[in-house]
Amino acid sequence: MSVAKPNPHDSGPAHVSGVARYTDDIPLSNPVHLAFGLSEKAHAKLVSVDVSAVRAAAGVIDVLLAADLPAANDVSPSAHDEPLLAVETVHFVGQPIFLVVAESHRAARVAAQLGQIEYDELPALLTIDEAMAADSKFEDAMVFLNGSPDDAMSGADRSVEGAMEIGAQEHFYLEGQAASAQPNEGDVIVHSSTQHPTEIQHKVAEALGVPMNAVRVETRRMGGGFGGKESQGNSLAVASAVIAMRLNRPAKMRYDRDDDMVITGKRHDFRIKYKAGFDQTGRLQSVIFEQFARCGWAMDLSLPVADRAMLHADNAYFLPNVRITSHRLKTNTVSNTAYRGFGGPQGIVGIERVMDHIAHELGVDPLEVRRVNFYGTDDRNITPYHMTVEDNVTPEIVDELVESSDYLARRAEITKYNKASPILKRGIALTPVKFGISFTLTHLNQAGALVHVYSDGSIHLNHGGTEMGQGLFTKIAQVAAQVFGVSLADVKITATDTAKVPNTSATAASSGSDLNGMACKAACETIRARLVAFAAENWNTSEDQIRFSDNIVKVGETSMSFAELAAAAYGARVQLSATGFYKTPKIKWDRFAGKGRPFLYFSYGAAVTEVVIDTLTGENRILRTDILHDVGRSLNPALDIGQIEGAYVQGAGWLTTEELVWDDKGKLWTHAPSTYKIPACSDRPKEFNVALWARGENREDTIYKSKAVGEPPFNLGISAFLALSDAVASCGENYPDMDAPATSERVLKTVDMEKGFAW
Repeated sequence: MSVAKPNPHDSGPAHVSGVARYTDDIPLSNPVHLAFGLSEKAHAKLVSVDVSAVRAAAGVIDVLLAADLPAANDVSPSAHDEPLLAVETVHFVGQPIFLVVAESHRAARVAAQLGQIEYDELPALLTIDEAMAADSKFEDAMVFLNGSPDDAMSGADRSVEGAMEIGAQEHFYLEGQAASAQPNEGDVIVHSSTQHPTEIQHKVAEALGVPMNAVRVETRRMGGGFGGKESQGNSLAVASAVIAMRLNRPAKMRYDRDDDMVITGKRHDFRIKYKAGFDQTGRLQSVIFEQFARCGWAMDLSLPVADRAMLHADNAYFLPNVRITSHRLKTNTVSNTAYRGFGGPQGIVGIERVMDHIAHELGVDPLEVRRVNFYGTDDRNITPYHMTVEDNVTPEIVDELVESSDYLARRAEITKYNKASPILKRGIALTPVKFGISFTLTHLNQAGALVHVYSDGSIHLNHGGTEMGQGLFTKIAQVAAQVFGVSLADVKITATDTAKVPNTSATAASSGSDLNGMACKAACETIRARLVAFAAENWNTSEDQIRFSDNIVKVGETSMSFAELAAAAYGARVQLSATGFYKTPKIKWDRFAGKGRPFLYFSYGAAVTEVVIDTLTGENRILRTDILHDVGRSLNPALDIGQIEGAYVQGAGWLTTEELVWDDKGKLWTHAPSTYKIPACSDRPKEFNVALWARGENREDTIYKSKAVGEPPFNLGISAFLALSDAVASCGENYPDMDAPATSERVLKTVDMEKGFAW
């Protein structure tokens, strides 16, 4: 067996030794370097743009404005509303206005600061409130409706209502955005740190005015992506390609960290308003949500992000009467974009807040309220978007985690501790996750692969997925090794390449292994079937008597190495190359009606987090985290556990330490690691217990019955936020009305408000 083994990451040694080659490391012959000149205003007419000082700066070769571009001036992934270089008007602080071409990266960046721009400032919409007041939206409000929420609310036994702000989040990938381009006899070869090579190919072709077959895009690896490299790399790749073809010389571009944080989109910040009606046990009778997403100045991927926030507003709970209204707000801020979970985490935070609020109102353990509202069977298994939940395992996972984490005893001990501790307060929270797997844009649920078996038995594999540190290449190689019964060392995967596998979907939506694994398996099985047919005929045996395992092929009573069979097949002119294709079955989604089956299946998990806070300073620590997560039959337990650990820490960081701050002019002040705090090693739980659910198995026909692991466990970090809320609640009688992220300052403010102190 090659699958289900904890094989190490294929590039692990190269990562830790520093020899792994990333986009900016690719050697080019005498390249030019690029940088953008950026807007200093959030919204303004461009009265004049004087780049004479830029042109005269040391090392500068050329400066381009929008009028100098050869064809389409657009880098949007969706609505063609995002120019590479601003035309007439700027819409956020940091929008590119001109492009500098220089002999070195430093020369380009220094010169980019020298542009003299005269602005005629226009009113800027920066906040959710300002956008709502101006009715500034990308589309009319979307609504999911099931049952009769208003009637049920008026007849509910009890109710709670509230609102919370959920902050944005910077991707903070270790490798910043980067791209390069090389002219090649009228065509162009682009190297890009991107999760979506085909989109880069498409946007570069548009920008050059050439067909897509004139553009080849290659991506070997990224140093992290998290959704930030799904569409945000378009600008760098397009700029590099335009200059490479203009000068007939290689061109490369990378953002320094501060430019990266200013120019690129974030996780959408949200406001969620809620009202919930429930009975004396905490069982929901009605829920009404209103979601407000600050999308930024261009559409980017905001519509599907906001859709998914609606699709996950139920999380693991049956909502018998529900209305979810979503506002997609256009503001003069950077255009927000994909981020791990793609809007789902914001929706999940909303319903988990409701569960905690109800529990506080009833004076019971929030776990009791969660349990009574879990999806069930028959009349309690329909989502707000009218999909039947067929694979619910939340109750079983939660029961096992409650026991393995000793949750009930710890809850009692924490209550006792807090009564005796006036300064330090502890809190604990258990939260589940139910996360839908598939792209909600149906046509993206497809993948291709190209597999070659050479005459010496070695195997070469390409597929449409991209490697960003998550171990996708290792998992897909395991699939190929499994089909052929060879060792993992016999399978080589090279860079994702649009010239080998066309029309790829982004490596996103946690679909990388699902889609590309099945495409790879299809290609490998095609070749294996040819080998089986050849062997059966050549050795005069039936096909069902042929077995592949441990690098040995048994043909009836005859045994040979896989390499010997490959050589014999080659000598008999058997085709040893094949393409594979896969499209996700069963999904059907009507986003305007809010009905259908947008997901093939759900991934499940649960986390218990214990924290401690200092009520005098707001300082806090995560003491312990226990996670039990369902990945079906794991393709690679080591990689999956690593993904769960990293996802949890990133999710906890989003809701506790990672605060983005803009001033009232739309300027981002937290644009470097000195001012923006991602979790460090010291922020991880002191005790961190992560386990894969032993009984996990995908009921759908996925790759070897595995489940996606990239995005779902991110949502387990919500337990850290609610544990902090639980600790704060011990300081007073009211439900803590705490926004996210729960920074030390925000924790202290909420504690003081609980104690009756005004801020």
